[in-house]
Amino acid sequence: MSERSPNRLASSASPYLRSAAHQPVQWFEWGEEAFARARAEDKPILLDIGAVWCHWCHVIDRESYEDPELAALINRLFIPVKVDRDERPDVDARYQTAVSAISGQGGWPLTGFLLPDGRPFYGGTYFPPQEAMGRPSFRRVLEHVAGTYGTRRDEVERAAGALMGAVAQAELFDGARGAWDARVLEQLTAAIVERFDSRHGGFSHAPKFPHSAALDFLLERHQATQEPRLLEVVQTTLEHMARGGVYDQLGGGFHRYSVDERWLVPHFEKMSYDNSELLKNYLHGYLIARTPLLRETAEGIVDWVNGVLCDRERGGFYASQDADVSLDDDGDYFTWTQEEVRAALPAEQARVIELYYDVGPAGEMHHNPAKNVLWMARDPEAVATALGVSQDEVKTVLEKARAELLAARQKRPTPFVDTTLYTGWNAMFVSAYIEAASVLDDWRGAACRAFALRTLDRFLAEGWDDTRGFTHRLGAEWLYGSLDDQAQMASALLDAFEATFDRRYFDAAERAAALVLDKYADRDGGGFFDRSADAPPMGGLDVRRKPLQDSPTPAGNPVAAMVLDRLYAYTGNKRYLQQAQATLDAFAGVAPQYGLFAATYGLASVLHARHPLQIVVTGAAGDEAAEQLARAARSFYRFGKAVLRVTQAGLSGSALPAALRETLPHLRAETALAFVCAGTRCYPPLDSPEKLLELLAQIDHESQAAAG
Repeated sequence: MSERSPNRLASSASPYLRSAAHQPVQWFEWGEEAFARARAEDKPILLDIGAVWCHWCHVIDRESYEDPELAALINRLFIPVKVDRDERPDVDARYQTAVSAISGQGGWPLTGFLLPDGRPFYGGTYFPPQEAMGRPSFRRVLEHVAGTYGTRRDEVERAAGALMGAVAQAELFDGARGAWDARVLEQLTAAIVERFDSRHGGFSHAPKFPHSAALDFLLERHQATQEPRLLEVVQTTLEHMARGGVYDQLGGGFHRYSVDERWLVPHFEKMSYDNSELLKNYLHGYLIARTPLLRETAEGIVDWVNGVLCDRERGGFYASQDADVSLDDDGDYFTWTQEEVRAALPAEQARVIELYYDVGPAGEMHHNPAKNVLWMARDPEAVATALGVSQDEVKTVLEKARAELLAARQKRPTPFVDTTLYTGWNAMFVSAYIEAASVLDDWRGAACRAFALRTLDRFLAEGWDDTRGFTHRLGAEWLYGSLDDQAQMASALLDAFEATFDRRYFDAAERAAALVLDKYADRDGGGFFDRSADAPPMGGLDVRRKPLQDSPTPAGNPVAAMVLDRLYAYTGNKRYLQQAQATLDAFAGVAPQYGLFAATYGLASVLHARHPLQIVVTGAAGDEAAEQLARAARSFYRFGKAVLRVTQAGLSGSALPAALRETLPHLRAETALAFVCAGTRCYPPLDSPEKLLELLAQIDHESQAAAG
């Protein structure tokens, strides 16, 4: 197909789908038009699910979908449908479950074969153009599937029916309901720690993913028990990741995962959702360990996002940055040959970079052995010893050399940035930036706060509908939001309320929570479905689904439970507490079995058992004594802690929610005091930062040890 006659994807809102508009395959987008055509022509559907950042998705595009002969075969035998997994996570999640049941593995590209009604009967992931790696050629698969569909329809129908039932059972967690018990915290802790790689950090072996919720969960458990092993697990992991190639040593930010157990060689795409949650990990780790590397890594994430992954003018966090510029490279933008380093830097600087980042004639990249991934192979002291100079000299040279290398890298063709603004992912970054503002407490933190609030205001203005809730993305046509979108945005709104004491954010969080309770709740089994009850029919594998696992973003059900527990702490409305309990009960029978992948459920269990901790600091605006109290409160880490800075203007505007008004009836905003509340109990006010920290440590130890 020539560029003058693009296929149906040319007008798609998705950059991934638009990138396939030139292909000779006559693609349909997901929707009734494709199903109607399949029924009318009695053809099976070829389903391709991928993403703009996915390297192997682009490989199968070039090898197969851009091949005119193979495209002609597909157009003749199938109704081809292409789906962007970021745009339609509901479609992706269901077919991932189905294909995993068929082939034992999922991932992208996902290749599924469906009946005209959308029920899957066969599938896999990447199929090569010729037989290789024990995989049949794509042509052979296509011909076999079409032949089976045409001559053995009864078998295909039976297979589809059985698979449909298996997916429905798996997604609804049949038999999962039980009585939630705080002992799940110990069970999940043991299951996660058991998988720890004590040598390199992280969990299990290659490939290695960050598992951010698990890191936060273990940090919280360390605070509860003061068990040093738990801090060791988290600190070892965070430091190895920060020193490895999975972290962009020049530009900041993390790549999606490491292909090796040492965190050295990454898959080079950078995802919004990884970096928002890792930013929280490094901020929390810094609050506890006070290790400079952890703070510097958090700052590096912020600097990369500010420069690459956000709409600086209007607010909003972009979705991702690609790994590659073309299919002929593999992270070439981010990697260096020794000759490239020496061409970009003076000899003195190049030698320091070579020693510090282990740059040599032979690197780590298989497609180009001369290419080096930058990772911290030596510390400045070792480099100084090798060169016979001082550490200060090495640090000065490193700072200058990194800046010059980054400037040289920025002259290269830059990997594509997907500027789509997805609601749930933006909410996660709003929360992360609000935390950054609290922890960093400098010019960078102030900029984070301002940008987070600008982003939140944009989504409230452009992405909220009183009937439908939050859209899944800004721009283009309205796309019904998922449970993740509603719950994450409600959580971000509560974070914004706590940071600003602006009641409109609290009220918006309550509206979002009310919509979730009304339109997403499973009133019989507890918990929440991922799609709204009044969303348009999904088509295809339209089974009810209640997300529990982190995969890789935090699962919607435990996030919703945490929002409800936080709202209960502010309002005293027992409906919130009861629904949070019902959500935890819905998965109590199976959550421990998921271990590492149920870490967000563990965090929800922490908050439910121990209640959110609220610290209200009063005092006139600009009162230094009050600011010292607020800084002390922010410096103490506890998951679910809120620090509310209250002035007389805030009190006169009735910004305090009901439960706080009742527990602090004699609050006077002109005096610098700190009021600590846990659940519905408030302690006597304190006027000393030292006494405040002592009380917080006492409450933290007593309440958490009792619950754990």
